[in-house]
This record gives sequence, C-alpha cells and structure tokens, in this order.
Amino acid sequence: MTTGKRNIDEKVLQYETFINEVLKRDLQNVLEQRDGVYEKIAQYLQLKNTIESIQNAGSNDLKTEVDIGCNFYVQAHVPDASKIFVAVGYGFFVELTHAEALKFIEKKTNQLTAYSEALTKDSAKIKANIRMVLEGLRELQGLTDLPEMRRREVL
Repeated sequence: MTTGKRNIDEKVLQYETFINEVLKRDLQNVLEQRDGVYEKIAQYLQLKNTIESIQNAGSNDLKTEVDIGCNFYVQAHVPDASKIFVAVGYGFFVELTHAEALKFIEKKTNQLTAYSEALTKDSAKIKANIRMVLEGLRELQGLTDLPEMRRREVL
C-alpha cells in the first residue's frame, strides 16, 4: 500500500469516526430535546382542554381521578376549582384563575413552539454537516458512490 493511499484511508476513517461519534450523537441529542419540547407542548394543550372543560361545565365543583404513582388512581373531589395550580418550571407551582392559566398556557406554548423550531433548524444544520462530510469522503476517495456508507444509513 502506498503512503498516499494509506493517508487517504486514515482520513476516510477519521471522517467516518467524526460522523458516527460526533455528528450522529449531536443529531440524536437535538432530536431528543425537540421530542421533549413536543411532550411539554402536548401537556400544556391537555391542560388547556381540561380548563375549558371545567369552564364549560359551569360548576366550580370537580370530581376527578388522581394518579398517585405507578398508574394507581384515587378519586378526588375538589369543592372549588375556580383556581388551579400550574407548574411553571423548576418545581414551582403558581395558583392561577382559569383566565390567567389560559394566558400563561398560550405564552408558554408559543415559547416552546419557537424553541422546537430552533431545534429543528439545528437538526437540519447537523444533517447538512453530515452530508458535507460524506461529500468530502467521496471527493477524498475519488468515488462517485459510497454504497457501504449508504448501507449504514448515516442520516
């Protein structure tokens, strides 16, 4: 094997390692963060629907089931559901009226949606970097196709 071929093979290995150990890990982290944001948005929208159901019922009296852990539920009776406690982050809860809670939910979901869009853009940048490195590999090897890399489904 010539020195030039050995250097090319070493560079190819370095690029493949960079894709698999850095870029793919970064992409996975960003996508997991975005999934977490989507879950929070879903929880806030569920709370919004619950508040609207309470308002439409026309009564402040509420009967519900509360999860006490491990999918065990107990029946609960709330004599005055005109105010609710909303988790605002970092383990803090704030007592809000229904109108205040709906305003908070609207602002929070807008904020989370903007954050999820930023994470989507970040994931697109990482995917573009992966494509760029793959193109660099193609040029480095002087090949038009990398069937082995495609089989690994880098993206």
